[in-house]
Amino acid sequence: MTVVYDAGVLVGVDRNERRIWAEHRVRLELGVVPIVTAPVVSQVSRSARQVPLRRLLAGCDVVAFGAEDAHEVGTLLGRSGLSDAVDAHVVLTAAQARASVVTSDPADLSVLAGALDETVRIVPI
Repeated sequence: MTVVYDAGVLVGVDRNERRIWAEHRVRLELGVVPIVTAPVVSQVSRSARQVPLRRLLAGCDVVAFGAEDAHEVGTLLGRSGLSDAVDAHVVLTAAQARASVVTSDPADLSVLAGALDETVRIVPI
């Protein structure tokens, strides 16, 4: 099954956390290409010297944040009562891809997922 990574996954990779790398490697071996949203990349990317982060992203599909996404994100934030546009974009991207979200913030992402008509599985790391 396809997955969408949140910022916590990228931070873990940047810290070289073995478990996150192992899970990522298994996904790639199974032919699963993880999705990362461009806003999540912007939350974590600080330097071209973040080699582990760049290595992970090379095996991911990075999805843009477009004008239409902005309206859908705003609607989801209104439904959920939350305000983090990056998290909302992650959940919407997962819903559109029929994917699970791998996250270090399952509480907020579960609230966002609960505000959708589709089911989005939240997988804590």
